[in-house]
Amino acid sequence: MKEVAQLAYELFGVQLNAKQLAALERYEKELLTWNAKYNLTAIREPAQIRSKHFLDSISSALALRGSTCRKIVDVGTGAGFPGIPLKIIMPEIQLTLVDSVEKKIMFCRHIVETLQLKGVQCIKARAEEPGRMTQHREQYDWACGRAVAVLPVLLEYLLPLVSVGGHVLAMKGESAAAEVQQSDYASRLLGGRLRQLIPVTLPGVVEQHYLVVIDKVAATVPTYPRRVGVPAKHPLLEKALT
Repeated sequence: MKEVAQLAYELFGVQLNAKQLAALERYEKELLTWNAKYNLTAIREPAQIRSKHFLDSISSALALRGSTCRKIVDVGTGAGFPGIPLKIIMPEIQLTLVDSVEKKIMFCRHIVETLQLKGVQCIKARAEEPGRMTQHREQYDWACGRAVAVLPVLLEYLLPLVSVGGHVLAMKGESAAAEVQQSDYASRLLGGRLRQLIPVTLPGVVEQHYLVVIDKVAATVPTYPRRVGVPAKHPLLEKALT
């Protein structure tokens, strides 16, 4: 894990201590063990886990740094990314992990218990559901999504979860700029406004990655998110029937 520590500092300005490196090492070991049984992620080699999961998640610090990060929700977290690495490097945050797949939420709960992470809740739910729940709607400083859906759809999942003054972090690949343009209508409708695209280069990864940061500038109207399945079938596009 020493190369992870070195690259986290060189690329993202994040210093990892011995306890955090030990947590990541245990996380990797458990992921490899569970993945052999449950197929949690297509990424199976340790070097790829460190780059495409750990460092990719840690890159979120470029967007979060300097902002209020008391409460973070990670929707479509899968095997815990980016949420659990963020909790490891920012132990003071209150973290909510959301995924609709039972085996993935089981793994997240296992990791939370194994690493003795405090202030983490794991919820089995479809992406649309938390934003319709009083205890989660507009309750978070940041809502994150990685490899979940195209941006207009992802914003309908995430913006309802963020309080006014909070932010959405969408982790995207080379299509980021095109998706941002496509999502302008959805962002405005849901109370968001684009702040910036932050380019991210990961070791051993050819494709350019981006952190898309959307500020929550107005409350989301109660109509959104729509019921389960509708956002993906009928994205909030300028000329779409909603």
